[in-house]
Amino acid sequence: MKSEISVNQRGNAKVIAKVGVLSAVATLLMLFDFPLWFAPNFYQLDFSEVPVLLGTFALGPAAGVATELVKILINFVLNGTDTGGIGELANFIIGCSFIIPAGLIYKQNKSFKTAIIGLLAGTLAMAVAGAFMNYYLLLPIYSKVYGAPVQAFVQMGSALNPAITDLKTFVLYAVVPFNLFKGIVVSSMVLLIYKRISPVLHR
Repeated sequence: MKSEISVNQRGNAKVIAKVGVLSAVATLLMLFDFPLWFAPNFYQLDFSEVPVLLGTFALGPAAGVATELVKILINFVLNGTDTGGIGELANFIIGCSFIIPAGLIYKQNKSFKTAIIGLLAGTLAMAVAGAFMNYYLLLPIYSKVYGAPVQAFVQMGSALNPAITDLKTFVLYAVVPFNLFKGIVVSSMVLLIYKRISPVLHR
């Protein structure tokens, strides 16, 4: 019995250590972000979800959520917040909407095909979650924080895409495409490198 407990403790310690390393890498990747041509430049694409997804596939959805949480907390400590933590909470929820469906589907049958299905499901879920969070929470909060009307964000979107005329079309033509693009790019990177990284994560 003691040996089984010892083995479990060592296994848990290894998972925690791996989550810590992956979170640190994810936080570092958050520093390298850039805007996309079809969305206002306050939407920045980064690749911090890549290590989070690698951990999700290798260690399970719970480890993925832990990695996402630690990543957000480290960034919160290092860079602070302008939204009283609401923006960070929303980003955590959006990130989890991506990794949880992908991780749960992949866990059922760990194959390349299932990984693709899971990543597609996660990408769609992130697009939906991102739309709701931006429409009902993030954009209204940013409007209050920066003392600018929501219409100011709409005008920034309209300068890039004339089809954007109000908050709904802003979400539809800027936020949703942004998250779909992010999901596709991040998923492609994970599919390319997971098999090479997997032995290290399972070691």
